[in-house]
Amino acid sequence: MSAPPTAAGPGRLVSRTRRVAGPVDPAAVAGADGLLFVEPSGRALAGRGVAFAGSPAAVEAALVAARVEDEVERPGTGPIALGALPFLPDGRATLVVPELVVGRDADGTTWITTVVDAEAGGAAPDPGGIDLAEVVRPSPAVPGPGGFRVRSVRPPADWCDAVRSATGMIRAGRLDKVVLAREVEVEADSDLDLAAILRRLLLGFPGCFTYSLDGFVGASPELLVGREGDEVRSQPMAGTAPRRGDPLADADAVARLVDSPSYRHEHQVTIDAVYDALVPFCSYLDFEAEPSVVALPNVTHLATTVAGRLSAPPPGVLELVAALHPTPAVCGRPAAVALEVIAELEGFDRGRYAGAAGWVDRHGNGTWCVAIRSAEIAGRRARVFAGNGIVADSDPATELIETRAKLQAMLGVLVRP
Repeated sequence: MSAPPTAAGPGRLVSRTRRVAGPVDPAAVAGADGLLFVEPSGRALAGRGVAFAGSPAAVEAALVAARVEDEVERPGTGPIALGALPFLPDGRATLVVPELVVGRDADGTTWITTVVDAEAGGAAPDPGGIDLAEVVRPSPAVPGPGGFRVRSVRPPADWCDAVRSATGMIRAGRLDKVVLAREVEVEADSDLDLAAILRRLLLGFPGCFTYSLDGFVGASPELLVGREGDEVRSQPMAGTAPRRGDPLADADAVARLVDSPSYRHEHQVTIDAVYDALVPFCSYLDFEAEPSVVALPNVTHLATTVAGRLSAPPPGVLELVAALHPTPAVCGRPAAVALEVIAELEGFDRGRYAGAAGWVDRHGNGTWCVAIRSAEIAGRRARVFAGNGIVADSDPATELIETRAKLQAMLGVLVRP
């Protein structure tokens, strides 16, 4: 990416959006060096180039002030920004407004948007004159790595000791819950093929939010918050059981998950936190009376949808993200104490893992997932992460097994000898 602008004046960005006839593959548009965010509904946004980049506040201001010509006029059209926010609430974050975006909505409507920096000179190209066949760059067929080294950065026994320390703190009343994560390093004998990895995620986890954002890739099952007009929705998840591939064993594991007082308490803590964070912004807000079961190829989660209507004028999605993050599902409760315990016991910098990934448009619409089931990829190396919610009666050995099941989501698409 070229060096991005550092400030946004009024009307600095100029954008044009046109409808596109026929199917377009957003993943092929993004390729290995573009940006991509795909939702379970089928909505997808792929970006290339950098028209503007900066902090969330600077990008939001640039989008609002942009001069826009938009013949499609729906959430995600016109200039948008994509990116991933770090786990730490005060961490540095950068969002990107791509020079070119190809979008596809859940109903199949497809569009192309061009954006330029007016201060840099020139006008936004007419999207109608862009040949998408020239934009899409099929990845060359390459053998890819043939050898891999996979290691846990921290010995599993040490991580289990950290879980024991955390349960002691919880029983002593220091906090209600804390999420402790593990980091695994993957090193290949040649550069990892990011485009191929992304394809495997899209094929293997169609019910997830799949993203590729400047080397940060993942397939998350958890919606942090989505906002369209005055409608708001979140689907917090907490409580997980590994899947074994045997229908009877998996059914038994789901029954035990649903009936477990520990997991149900952990889940309710997360629902309450999401509800409490959103309700000040809403004229109406409610959540499902009973959690649903979300089955993924490797694990099963408890999930509850929280949905409502925002008060007028509705806050933008980035304001809602800031109010919600970090939820107890990735941090703990109380959040301030959980952050202290994570710093004390976890032993690594999470970076963008367990932060938020998504997009925002000039109207404040957007979708942001919890950035879990993810990896940071650079050349032949990758950092893979997985975490578990720890409560007073958590068993370290069981928690370790659960992290291994979660890690398989990314390790299974990275390590392909």
